[in-house]
Amino acid sequence: MTDYAARRAVMVDTQIRPSDVTKFPIIDAMMSVPREAFVPVELREAAYMGENIDLGGGRVILDPRILGKMLDALDIQADELVLDVGCALGYSSAVMARVAEAVVAVEENAEMAGEAPGLLSENGADNVILQEGPLTQGAPEHGPYDVIVVEGAVEHLPQTLCDQVKEGGRIACLFMEGALGAVRIGYRIDGEISWRFAFNAGAPVLPGFERHAAFAL
Repeated sequence: MTDYAARRAVMVDTQIRPSDVTKFPIIDAMMSVPREAFVPVELREAAYMGENIDLGGGRVILDPRILGKMLDALDIQADELVLDVGCALGYSSAVMARVAEAVVAVEENAEMAGEAPGLLSENGADNVILQEGPLTQGAPEHGPYDVIVVEGAVEHLPQTLCDQVKEGGRIACLFMEGALGAVRIGYRIDGEISWRFAFNAGAPVLPGFERHAAFAL
């Protein structure tokens, strides 16, 4: 029988900590949430590999180092509301649920959106609300949000999502430009998003977040 707890500890010690993730609540959350519970059964053996887990259709579960470094840069506080865009089966939401007051998770894949609430509940993430709908739309009815995290790469970030960041809040996004990607943290100041470089990373561009997506027929 696979000892997933041991694999999780190795992930934290060999992938997360060496990636300059220093905030204890994040390390504790990633040590506590069983990543294998939130990946398709046939991919569980790959749950703790240091890479994006391919879900097909341009969707991935982000490499734990990318997620950890994003969360470290965002510095989510215990009284904050988070929007998790593209939560898949809910792993990222379960991690953030341990450091935030509440998480609104958006998933457009009907099968994953149907499965995620049960997995979240089974793993103690009772402060997550899951909403099925287009990722590009977010969940404005529950916002604005202190923090927004996009679970995949973008070439074009819809204004709809930017508008859901609370004044003084922030958004983490992996922008792909060809083969190169950069995670940037956007801070909403005086109604505008001001972007700062955080670190380099790579992932497939999320469907609907391609450049000029607004002009597609």
